Amino acid sequence: MTSPASKTEDSPSAPGSAATKRRESLPVFARVRDARHLGLLLALALLVLIGLVTKPENFATSSNLVGILALAATIGVITVGMTFVITGGGIDLSVGASMALASVWATTLDTQALGPVAMVACAILVGAGVGFVNGALISYGRIVPFIATLAMLVAARGLAQRMSDRKTQLIRPENNEIEALSTTRVLGLPLVVFIFAAVAVVGWLLLNRTTFGRRTFAVGGNPEAARLAGIDVRRHTLLLYTLSGVCCGIAAIIIMARTTTGSSTHGDLYELDAIAAVIIGGTLLTGGRGTLFGSILGVLIFTVITNLFILNGLETSDQLIAKGVIIVIAVLLQRRNLESST
Repeated sequence: MTSPASKTEDSPSAPGSAATKRRESLPVFARVRDARHLGLLLALALLVLIGLVTKPENFATSSNLVGILALAATIGVITVGMTFVITGGGIDLSVGASMALASVWATTLDTQALGPVAMVACAILVGAGVGFVNGALISYGRIVPFIATLAMLVAARGLAQRMSDRKTQLIRPENNEIEALSTTRVLGLPLVVFIFAAVAVVGWLLLNRTTFGRRTFAVGGNPEAARLAGIDVRRHTLLLYTLSGVCCGIAAIIIMARTTTGSSTHGDLYELDAIAAVIIGGTLLTGGRGTLFGSILGVLIFTVITNLFILNGLETSDQLIAKGVIIVIAVLLQRRNLESST
């Protein structure tokens, strides 16, 4: 018979029990997350203020603000998929090349002859296919994610160049429904912005309100513990990269709508922007902790930075240097927070 003392020690309500420690730690993580989100909102507000001070006649116009949101839509959809992958303990360097390949494949003459619905389906399927191959190589081929997706970056970009013969492919006039996604406005905003919003909402619900999301955190935090808990880690990793590929396909549709073209040059360095947005948003590079809301704020911050550099006539090289510095600072802050929490 168990003694009263042992009952007290094993009780979930006991001061030193594991359950109590978990409950006590949750508010701490919540406060850290909320503080980071507040910091990102303040940084975004500061950037807006800089735009209003330096270029008030250009920055505050409705056309410029709509342009910022439209640009954020493309990279934002990719960032949603990247958030899942990094939270799950992986990395995907092929997102820009995957988007380019999907846009080229969807704008080939054979695909365009089937109509806009076929073009949309083609872009999503190609993106999903690239993600599936990445996931299979990583989960079943046991290739390091960095190497597997780096190889896919090169291969997908090369295939896009081969298919398009290094030429920009225009969308035919009879398929103007694709362009309408960018030109048609609802409440003053193009439809591509609403597509981005829909993907972000669905992604947030999937990550925070479903078993799939909980498994993603578990796999990213400790794959071996997740396996022992009954999670098929390899299958889940495969699904994460496929999801990232689907997001690349949707992003290809958005960029096709905005540019009316498919090109092997689309998405150049988008992997840098997506990873940077995820990192400064608060998702750990080591996996196990992620925030989609923070990633979206990161996308908006980088998009506004890009816009400010363009409006002020600054060099693209300076923009890249600034982004690199921001990434390094974000990683250093992550490491500091982890060391202080242990």
